[in-house]
Amino acid sequence: MELQAALAARRLVAIVRGSDADAALRTVLTLAEEGIDLIEVSLTGTDALTVIERAREALGPDRSLGAGTVLTADDARAAHRAGAAFVVTPGLGAGVGAARELGMPVLAGVLTPTEIVTARALGVSALKIFPAAQAGGPAYLKALRGPFPDAPFVPVGGVDADAARAYLAAGAIAVGVGSPLVGDAADGGSLDSLTERARAFRAVVEEAAR
Repeated sequence: MELQAALAARRLVAIVRGSDADAALRTVLTLAEEGIDLIEVSLTGTDALTVIERAREALGPDRSLGAGTVLTADDARAAHRAGAAFVVTPGLGAGVGAARELGMPVLAGVLTPTEIVTARALGVSALKIFPAAQAGGPAYLKALRGPFPDAPFVPVGGVDADAARAYLAAGAIAVGVGSPLVGDAADGGSLDSLTERARAFRAVVEEAAR
């Protein structure tokens, strides 16, 4: 898949991290039904690889399903075997190189200008600013876009609907959203509430695209 193009088109990555594998799977499928096409299943969730396998079987081969919190080369290889189409990392660990060797696009976690330069040299598809809220929020993104005006930044961490608007207005290619979108659905919470939040976030990114 061409991850940077997908990020530019969809503007939103949903991050699913659950304590209940069945609930996490239902969460992934509900998000997909609501038109959220970029979904990351964090490997720190319960039975995350099984969730990815089952989601891939249910969604088919063409949906943009990824594995998150990929730290090691073994993580990247396991995600690939499970059917992940891309990987997301919190930093520039061994998982980045292993995923690239497997032909998987990488949304790599960065925070500093030095890490941005390093990540781009590694051939990653996009740059996950993490933790974005703690780093300074939209003002930090604006500062980074000075020396890196064309970099595909994806802020992650503490991104609620208002922050998503601000980041997209400040030039983010997309935003990554976990609990403000997923809530407790991946732990067995309400899918109806998840649907409402998904529609609200879709409205935000569609507004930003106009």
